[in-house]
Amino acid sequence: MHIIDRRLNPSGKSLVNRQRFLRRAKAAVQRAVRDSVKDRSIKDIDRESEISIDRSGIHEPTLHRASTGGTRERVLPGNRKYLEGDRIARGSGGPGGGSNAAGDGDDNDDFRFVLTREEFLDLFLDDLELPDLVKRKLIGTEVEGIKRAGYTTAGSPANLSIPRTMQKALSRRIALHRPSSAELRRIEEEIAGIEARSSVTPEDRERLEALQAEAAVIRRRRSLIAYIDPVDLRFRRFEPVPKPISRAVMFCLMDVSGSMSEHMKDLAKRFFTLLYLFLTRCYRHVDVIFIHHTDRAAEVDEDTFFHSTVSGGTLVSSALEQMMEIVAGRYPPDDWNIYVAQASDGDNMTRDNEKVVSLMSKGILPIAQYVAYLEVGRDGVPEPPVQTDDASNLWTTYATIAEKHRHFVMRKVTHRTEIYPVFRDLFQPKGGSVR
Repeated sequence: MHIIDRRLNPSGKSLVNRQRFLRRAKAAVQRAVRDSVKDRSIKDIDRESEISIDRSGIHEPTLHRASTGGTRERVLPGNRKYLEGDRIARGSGGPGGGSNAAGDGDDNDDFRFVLTREEFLDLFLDDLELPDLVKRKLIGTEVEGIKRAGYTTAGSPANLSIPRTMQKALSRRIALHRPSSAELRRIEEEIAGIEARSSVTPEDRERLEALQAEAAVIRRRRSLIAYIDPVDLRFRRFEPVPKPISRAVMFCLMDVSGSMSEHMKDLAKRFFTLLYLFLTRCYRHVDVIFIHHTDRAAEVDEDTFFHSTVSGGTLVSSALEQMMEIVAGRYPPDDWNIYVAQASDGDNMTRDNEKVVSLMSKGILPIAQYVAYLEVGRDGVPEPPVQTDDASNLWTTYATIAEKHRHFVMRKVTHRTEIYPVFRDLFQPKGGSVR
């Protein structure tokens, strides 16, 4: 058996070689993809872009002749200088040749190539899945699909339904009493038997004439009543129908008071970016809502969300109330899959904790698919798991909620290297069905 792959290569490139390269250099490419997150906007994180990896990451072992010893003869195309027996001087580039002097020519230490959106997401979100939760109602009519809509008497030959066509032809032949070929064959055999006799009696001649007349009628009727008539043809019919699509909204909540440093905001952005990328893999449409807060909350754009600093105290409940208002006005819980990601340094006024618990337990968790709280710390080496006695005010408050609700999760990070492992821990396959 021979299998011929006739798939078109994207943009004239070798698809097979490209896939083989990505498999070989997967670890290096994944590191480059994850490092590129900090320079991208959340909504543009999955755009096609150029990735650089160290050339050492794509080195392949090769077989070659030893550089010393032995006698070798070579044919050099385009040679206008050397004759047989001449010695060729070694190049001035040193071992390996071709390396440029410092400041001379282009740097060739990095290998650059462009990843498509699909390749970027496959490498970035390898082996992850959403929690095994019940999916909300599928809505929306922006995407059209096709479905079977019975049969029609006209259509493309590719859509011809042979079983239905033969069924119609058989019904027509039965209704019109079309003589069968077996009946005609029986009469012809009887005629041949009579003609083969050595002596034919007058009765045989009469019988022969009757059989020949009957055979003529049968042939005529068979020619008039076709085996398959154009009226028998049936083609499969398809019609466009609205195709339901699922959609989700992702709420990003973050404390922007003076205690939140740029390092902390960078950690939060990396986590929000991962969650947004992940949701776009699972839902057709994903809206992102940014809410920053101190003692007051406001819906803002992405640039303001990550780069503004507002003076004031910290009331987490203000952000939760702002989110509930937006949900009530624009995102009905029955129609939207709601995801919440909150980042904070853990500071909150003690008098606000009771209100936070009430809003989260009674207002947000009943309507949300997943709520993740990320507590960011100052730059430093990764810390051990948080102990209750050393936990922040907000961490202690949320810990009472996490014990009762499995779709509320909380983690703490202090270094950017912890973001991806934490995210993988939150969304690793649990053995249940993927939504």
